[in-house]
Amino acid sequence: MTDDEPVRDAGFDDFLDALADGEGYYVECANGHGSLPPRRVCPECGSADLTETPLPDAGEVATYTRVHVPAPSFADDAPYVTAVVDFGPVRLTGHVLADYEDVEVGMAVEPAVGETATRGERLVVFEPR
Repeated sequence: MTDDEPVRDAGFDDFLDALADGEGYYVECANGHGSLPPRRVCPECGSADLTETPLPDAGEVATYTRVHVPAPSFADDAPYVTAVVDFGPVRLTGHVLADYEDVEVGMAVEPAVGETATRGERLVVFEPR
């Protein structure tokens, strides 16, 4: 690995790889608690017996914020919308790929993987349905 290559976060990057391939997932314990990002133990009950469960193809925007003054790592991306999207048993945060005036609570979106304009780093994005 060279200094130019980003450091790979195995859990998160594996999740992004699966999402990019249309095989997004979350982890679920035997008690039915779902969680994202993928982790080794259930944050609800502490169970280490987790299985990968397919992420639904679509979710609904639960809440969002319009970002006009971004952190430096997203300087060239502004303005943009960051949303928390409800996928039933789990919620996922990412950028919505729509005009910020068009985003609203309850909007149906599909998860995907995109890149930041600022650094070209991968991130979770949502495409309107």
